[in-house]
Amino acid sequence: MGLFDQVIGGLLSGDAKKYQAILSWVNQQGGVQALLDKLRQGGLGDIVASWLSSNMTNQLLSGEQITGALGSPAVADLGAKLGIDTGAASSLLAEYLPKVIDALSSQGEVKPEANDDLMTAGLNLLKGKLFG
Repeated sequence: MGLFDQVIGGLLSGDAKKYQAILSWVNQQGGVQALLDKLRQGGLGDIVASWLSSNMTNQLLSGEQITGALGSPAVADLGAKLGIDTGAASSLLAEYLPKVIDALSSQGEVKPEANDDLMTAGLNLLKGKLFG
């Protein structure tokens, strides 16, 4: 873990730590767009579209759908970061990914800064949630 992660981790707690871990994990998966592509290829295109749309309510998905689309090794990586098992990690992703993707996108597209610097975009998201 780098110094940046340690400092940010020390400042955050609860939901904010989960957001931080998920954002870091998304970055490791190739970034937001790559993750969305994997979810679409895994048969979750309609669900992803709801997260990106400003005219639709975010559709929910299950941990099993996450694991099916992304694969157990990828989900297990997040679990290892958080010290939880793969099942708990997939449930966490099912809960938080819609919120993260919704917040990082506007008008049906991922904001450019989310692709360029996911952690900065994510920290801005957290600031809005924590202090907005």
